[in-house]
Amino acid sequence: MEPAFWQQRWADNQIGFHQAQVNPYLQKYWPTLGLVPGSRVLVPLCGKSLDLAWLAGQGHRVLGVELSRRAVEAFFREHGLQAEVGQRGAFEVWRSGDVELWCGDIFALQAEDIGDCAGLYDRAAVIALPSQMRGAYMQLLSGLLPTSCQGVVVTLDYDQALLGGPPFSVGDQELRQGFAGWQVDELEVVEVIEESPKFLQAGVSSLLERVYRVSR
Repeated sequence: MEPAFWQQRWADNQIGFHQAQVNPYLQKYWPTLGLVPGSRVLVPLCGKSLDLAWLAGQGHRVLGVELSRRAVEAFFREHGLQAEVGQRGAFEVWRSGDVELWCGDIFALQAEDIGDCAGLYDRAAVIALPSQMRGAYMQLLSGLLPTSCQGVVVTLDYDQALLGGPPFSVGDQELRQGFAGWQVDELEVVEVIEESPKFLQAGVSSLLERVYRVSR
């Protein structure tokens, strides 16, 4: 997807992907990773997610990466936080307490930027990208994150021929191939088609949320 696509979605407030509560899979499975307090956690394509604040509340140092400056501004405003704003390479960095949001293109990340991230949380990144880009995205993570990294990844799996993304369908095999060299464990699969009118109207008969633990 071109950056302008997501910038326009935020400008038009077309952000149906934003959840009004902390993700229940995150709350259920994150503690099972056993990351020590103070661990740094990467949240790619984070938007203004409430999950960022939840992770910080668990004692983590949170690094979110987000293309839209509007989304970054909204996160700090809606949480009543005063951010320090600086620059690091290609990114405008907003920081308050244990939360840093880096505004810019995730593909501009370097090893020195995220090489100390012990955790990864992806609810909305891999499913936001079309096929070629998400392959490059998973390759980027594998190339930059440390060998001790582990995390939680949530995907959607449905018949892509019936409805174009985003969100895009990411099947089990594709995710495992994308995270080649990682241990990929499926934790839960939930049928959510009845809660998804857009998919029902498009004739999609099954929409699966798949939850994974990934570790290196």
